[in-house]
Amino acid sequence: MPKLKVLPHAELCPAGAEIDAAEGSSILDALLENGIEIEHACEKSCACTTCHVVVREGFDSLDEAEEKEEDMLDKAWGLEANSRLSCQTKLRDADLVIEIPKYTINYAREEH
Repeated sequence: MPKLKVLPHAELCPAGAEIDAAEGSSILDALLENGIEIEHACEKSCACTTCHVVVREGFDSLDEAEEKEEDMLDKAWGLEANSRLSCQTKLRDADLVIEIPKYTINYAREEH
């Protein structure tokens, strides 16, 4: 079972977190299941970039992003070479360290 370390985020996870996540689940689902309410305006359909995360450690253990995800990432705020959409990124057996960017492209937070 991989561990997912979330670096501190002022609003969503001020103290940071370390969670056990099910292999094969998405980063987004693992976060939501553990009370980290990351934005996901398109309801996990790869149609926005509000669930954008930066994978600080373990990036090479992930499957490559599909073309649709790559196209959407181009619109993400704070894009980095190791950015992924958390709704599309499936966890494997390796541990990850992720950072949730301070901003998204949304002006207002969606309530789910």
